[in-house]
Amino acid sequence: MIHSMTGYASVARTLPSCRLSVELRAVNSRYLDISFRLPEELRALETQLRETLMARVQRGKLECKVNITDLPAEQRLLTVNRELLLRLAGAASEIQAAVPAAAAMNVGDILRWPGMIGELDLSLDELGGACIATVAQALDELNASREREGAKLAQVILDRAARMQELVDGIAPKIPQLVKSYGDKLSARLAEAGLNPDDDRMRQEIVLFASRIDVDEELSRLHAHVKELRHVLAKGGPVGRRLDFLMQEFNREANTLGSKSADLESTQVAVELKVLIEQMREQVQNIE
Repeated sequence: MIHSMTGYASVARTLPSCRLSVELRAVNSRYLDISFRLPEELRALETQLRETLMARVQRGKLECKVNITDLPAEQRLLTVNRELLLRLAGAASEIQAAVPAAAAMNVGDILRWPGMIGELDLSLDELGGACIATVAQALDELNASREREGAKLAQVILDRAARMQELVDGIAPKIPQLVKSYGDKLSARLAEAGLNPDDDRMRQEIVLFASRIDVDEELSRLHAHVKELRHVLAKGGPVGRRLDFLMQEFNREANTLGSKSADLESTQVAVELKVLIEQMREQVQNIE
C-alpha cells in the first residue's frame, strides 16, 4: 500500500485516577524526524516509543504528544485496604467472642474506618504500559488515514500517467513523417538559396539536422518510465524516493522533447507533458 506522509490521530483512554491522551501528527519531510512532548513521569519511555514509531513510519516529520490529566475526585476509582479489612474483621470476631453482647460492625462502620478506603493509583510500570498501548492504537489510526490518503494520491498520479501515455502513443507514429517533412523543407530552402540538396555535403547536413529532431528515443524512454511508475505504485511500500527519481527522469525527457520539437504539435505535446509531470511531482512530495 501507498502511504501519505501527512496524517493525524488522537486516542484517549480513562485510567483509574487519570485520563491519558495521545496525539500523533505527521507532515512532509525528506527524512524521518520524530519528536516527543511527554509528561515528566513518562520521559523514560521515549526510546521505546521511538522504536515503536520507527518500525511503522519510514519518512516524514512526526510529532507524538502525550498528556495526563487527573480525574475529578468523584470520577476516580476507589480501592479497599484489604489488609486492614482482614485485620479489622479478625479483631471484631475476637471481641464478639469475648463479649457476645457487643454490637457487630456494619458496612458503614467499616467504610468509615480510617484508612479503609483509598483512591486506586497506577504504578509507573502500569502507567507506562497504558501509554505504550495507547500510542500503538493511535499509530494504527494514523497509518489507516495515511493509507487512505496515499491511495488517493496514487490514483491522481496514475491518472496523469495515463494521460502522458496517450500523448506519447499519439505523437510516436507521427515522428517519422515529421522528420521526413523537416528534411524536405530543408532541402527546399537549400534549393531556393542556390545550393544543391543532392550534394553529398548537403545531404549529410540534412541527415544530421533530421537526426537532431528525431525524438523517437525520448518517447521510448517516456513509455518505459510510465511503465516503471505503474510498477512502483502497484508494489507499494515506502516508494517516495523512487518516485522522486522517476519525476526527474520524466522531466529530463520532456525537456529534451521540447528542445527538439520541429512543429507546433510536438511542442504542444512537450508542454502538456511538463504540466502533467509537475502535477505528479506535487503529489509525489506527499508520499512516504
